[in-house]
Amino acid sequence: MNHYETVARALAYIRLKATQQPTLEEVAAQVHLSPQHFQRIFTEWAGVSPKKFLQYLSLQHAKKVLTQSAYILEATYDTGLSGSSRLHDLFVSIEGMTPGQYKNKGEQLQLTYSFASCRFGPYLVASTEKGICHLHFYQNAEQALQELRQAWPKAELLQQEASIHRQVQAFFQDTLTPDAGRIRLHLSGTPFQLKVWEALLRIPEGHLCSYASLAQCIGQPSASRAVGSAIGSNPIAFLIPCHRVIKSVGGIGEYRWGSERKMAIIGWEAAARPQPQYGNLSFDFAE
Repeated sequence: MNHYETVARALAYIRLKATQQPTLEEVAAQVHLSPQHFQRIFTEWAGVSPKKFLQYLSLQHAKKVLTQSAYILEATYDTGLSGSSRLHDLFVSIEGMTPGQYKNKGEQLQLTYSFASCRFGPYLVASTEKGICHLHFYQNAEQALQELRQAWPKAELLQQEASIHRQVQAFFQDTLTPDAGRIRLHLSGTPFQLKVWEALLRIPEGHLCSYASLAQCIGQPSASRAVGSAIGSNPIAFLIPCHRVIKSVGGIGEYRWGSERKMAIIGWEAAARPQPQYGNLSFDFAE
């Protein structure tokens, strides 16, 4: 059973009350569960206890991980860096649309779309014949479909689950292997946006990067603000891991699909790909 909604409500409350260090009992009461029941379903979802999970979201932990950023981003060109941490670029490949397709907003393109759900909530995925072009988490299905129409106003939309959509589901379930072939992305973006999105694929699971470090990585150290804008316009949730970019001071920051979801993904990835421990960590969430 997917307990994401309960986890998200708990994280939203913890974020709101971070300076007060809420207890397990207080968080459980906020989501209308007994402490024991909340502990059980949270651990079932995250793989670790709420206390351990929150250590991965602490400001101290984020700063420790960020100090490794320069080494990690350089080392990702050696895919043997970490056998347990997936590199997204082994599983995902990006192809930009032609200038004409980019300009025409999907004219003469047929987009196949379907709804599905994963451990981070429900999502809408859409694809052209060349690959995935849209993957958004949502709270309201009709609103999500409207956003797809707005992004591709001239495209023909067909609701149907394509085989590549099932590849996405396997990726979320951590069952997709490189032998199955990469998930192809067919993206509408500027050359700079595509460059940033490709760089994001190099950040391993369980690791974080600052906007400045990513700008440095693409050879444009003064372009942190432009990098932030490109990340904010990323049309592919999770597969292009923009959630792994946070503020240089360690704050979680904004996320196109909600800060709580970003917290959930970062914490879950860190728990799934354990990081070194740094002693007793406080549960602070700087913005």
